[in-house]
Amino acid sequence: MKKKSGIFTGIIMILLGGLFLAGELYPEIFSFWSWPFILIGLGVMFLLWALISGTGGLAIPGSILSGLGGIFYYQELTQNWDSWAYIWALIPGFVGIGILLKGLIDKNFKDTTNAALTLIIISAVLFFAFGTQFGLQSYVMTYWPILLILLGLVSLVKALLKKKEQI
Repeated sequence: MKKKSGIFTGIIMILLGGLFLAGELYPEIFSFWSWPFILIGLGVMFLLWALISGTGGLAIPGSILSGLGGIFYYQELTQNWDSWAYIWALIPGFVGIGILLKGLIDKNFKDTTNAALTLIIISAVLFFAFGTQFGLQSYVMTYWPILLILLGLVSLVKALLKKKEQI
């Protein structure tokens, strides 16, 4: 475990050092970067550490931080700060994705699937519900069938998992 920790720390330090050096020497390269990339980067580091160390629990904060960074990057890019009125509803979905990743890393996918899919469904329903009230009307009216498809996929996955358990 200590060896993996040292390798991971060394790789991160080398990559960050190279990134910062490139930013100092060629600042125009990173003109598209903004502060949300810090959150995305921290989230990716948590996810990498979860994969390298086999500690699946780190995937949950990793997915939350990466997701929040993605939201803030979208808002920074579009200057659509009013979208926070409905986009916050994606956060439970990020937790659900983290739980799914935790289950994959810890090799107990069946145990975590129900909780993860429940959070993802709740997140999608809240996102569409609040989105229709606060600014997503045109998108929701066009893409509402995606929610139906997702619910169908969840139902199918649950049925297949139950069928395998009964055999």
